[in-house]
Amino acid sequence: MSNAVRIHHFAKSGHAHRALVFAKLAGIAHEAVSVDLMSGAHKSPEFLAMNPNGQVPVLEDGDAIVSDSNAILVYLARKYAPDWIPDTALGEADVQRWLTLAAGEIAFGSCAARLITVFGAPLDPEFAAAVATRAMQKLEHGLEGRDWLVGDRPTIADVAAYSYTAHAPEGNVSLDPYPNVRAWLVRFEALPGFEAMPATAVGLAAE
Repeated sequence: MSNAVRIHHFAKSGHAHRALVFAKLAGIAHEAVSVDLMSGAHKSPEFLAMNPNGQVPVLEDGDAIVSDSNAILVYLARKYAPDWIPDTALGEADVQRWLTLAAGEIAFGSCAARLITVFGAPLDPEFAAAVATRAMQKLEHGLEGRDWLVGDRPTIADVAAYSYTAHAPEGNVSLDPYPNVRAWLVRFEALPGFEAMPATAVGLAAE
């Protein structure tokens, strides 16, 4: 596959899933390049040349290299899928508010909680659970009376918030108290081109 856009990812990274699922939803031709984090491929000189932080995802588009999942969403939307990002200052500001939630309370909440159960990360589960609750409450409130976080159609705000919210039960974060969030997840997963991140049977998702 010889597309200009290459997305370096790890299958069970929610940050990488953001980039991959957006490319699929938006119909952006791309090549998914798996990075073997378990063998330390993200610390190789070749990978660190693209992202000195040694983290996935990384986007290559010709000579352009973009790291950070939210930055990749903005880049891809601006260049290839403008319908996924508002063209007004107020609309874009609203999207940015949710990107901040994804990089903040979602990352330190349901993402961190899942890192503990799936990868054995040495983090504080009580702190992660408390932060996850705050993020879920903000999502629940933001989805009150509406289908999507910004405007009347899905945007990169929804993409940024989706992966770690959908997989929150793997980190012992229940979705039961949040009917608006659960309905939103169903709508998101029904979008054409959607592809799920591999599930892990841990936490509340344990079989």
